[in-house]
Amino acid sequence: MNHGPVALVLGAAVWQGGRASPSLRRRAGHAAQLWLDGKVRAIVVSGGVGLHPPSEAQVMAAICIEAGVPEGAVFREEQATNTWENIERSRALLERIGAREVVIVTDGYHAPRARMMARRMGLEARSDCPRRDYPLTWGMVKLRLREAMAYLYTWSRGFTG
Repeated sequence: MNHGPVALVLGAAVWQGGRASPSLRRRAGHAAQLWLDGKVRAIVVSGGVGLHPPSEAQVMAAICIEAGVPEGAVFREEQATNTWENIERSRALLERIGAREVVIVTDGYHAPRARMMARRMGLEARSDCPRRDYPLTWGMVKLRLREAMAYLYTWSRGFTG
């Protein structure tokens, strides 16, 4: 079995009508490009149903397949509702496909905490994030501040679940 890295794409919102939010589209598109460039051998998309169906994983899988990734290279985890669950619930899939190294795909501001959690769960993890292609609004600043607080909390508590 090939033991190259596997992308683990963390979910984001699905909008009304099953449309991918910009963040979800960016993450899935970036993972597809990693596969197309030969940087990962498979993609695990993780995320359950939020405010609007279908699951985040289902929408991300469709984006990856539409971008040219074969369906057999995309694996879905469709129950997770937060970062910890994205990683924890994906572990069985990662193990099944023999993934030793995980490339976490998420937005850059979110990647440090996701990497820390993955490593605390015993995964060999690094991240590869899509470029920020949106203006830095006050809402995004608040989101980054919230993420910084979540990182500090996770780090200080030794959080693993």
